[in-house]
Parts: sequence; structure tokens; C-alpha cells
Amino acid sequence: MAHFAEVVKDINNTSTHETIVLGGGCFWCTEAVFVELKGVKRVVSGYSGGPEETANYEAVCTKQSGHVEVILVDFDPSVISTRQILEVFFATHDPTTPNQQGNDRGPQYRSAVFYTTDEQKAITEDIMANTVPDLYGAPAVTELIPLDIFYAAEDSHQDYYNKVGNRNSYCSFVITPKVGKFRKQFAELRK
Repeated sequence: MAHFAEVVKDINNTSTHETIVLGGGCFWCTEAVFVELKGVKRVVSGYSGGPEETANYEAVCTKQSGHVEVILVDFDPSVISTRQILEVFFATHDPTTPNQQGNDRGPQYRSAVFYTTDEQKAITEDIMANTVPDLYGAPAVTELIPLDIFYAAEDSHQDYYNKVGNRNSYCSFVITPKVGKFRKQFAELRK
């Protein structure tokens, strides 16, 4: 397990490097989208938002740890803006359903943005107030929280879709259509 300070201890948000942590349902799905964005340097699946001092897949799946399945996204804001990152995030999951994305149900699948800058917070608030209701016909239930601790998920969960692909039925029925929609809607932002 990795403590936030260990994962990003050398990171200072600058004009060429920024970090944000996003929870949009199953981290396999979210990771599969964000690894394809130009300007994204690194995507790490993990857990944030719970009061427990450690997190792992088994504990999070009990629905008792309070953690969210998330991805840590390191990106170059001179290539892709924070707003573009967040627009992709809000367009590729349903931020209006509490504790659920599709058939994935439980508090670990809730929509959340763990921000590392005031700008990320302000842009998220703007999108939640002005874009989400138009896109989904309902208000966002996305939690907006300053990032405290990020725990990296186990190696078996990292880059899952690219390693397993459609050999896993969850991937073929859930992730592949999501990635296809993303590729069509955000073609200009792809690597």
C-alpha cells in the first residue's frame, strides 16, 4: 500500500505537472479512459476517502472501509487543461447516482473528485453546477474533497483493461463500450 506522501511526495503542481484523484465507479473503467488522454503522464488505480489507515481491494469491497475506488492522474496542464480532464471525467460516468455506476453498487463506487488545487475545486464546482444538470437532467452527487491520502491498488488492478481486455466479460460488456464512447466523443484529446 502506498500513502499519499509516498505516491506523490516529489510532486508539486506546476505549469507542466499537476495531480488530481478521481472516483467514477470501478477504477478499471476510469483508468481505461484516462490512459488514452494526451498530456496524461501517469494513471494509478487506488483508493481514497476512507477513515481507515490502510486500504486494499478486499477491505474496500466489504463496503465498510469508506474508501472510494479512484485513479490518481498526473498530467501536463500545458497539454491538457484541468477543465478538459474534468469534462472527460463527468462525461464518462454518471455523477448523479449515489454509490452506483451501472451494475456496480456500493459506497466504493461513488462519484468523487479529490482535488489538489483551488483551481481544480473551482472548475469542479462550475461543471457540477452548470454542465452536469444539462447533460444528465439531474444534479451531481459527486463528492468534492481535498486530497489527503491515496493508496495505490494492488498490481493486479493496475492497467487492468490493457492487460486483460475482452477476455474478461466485465471488460467486454462495461469497459469496452465506455472506452468506445470516449474515443468518439473526445477524439481530439486522445494520444
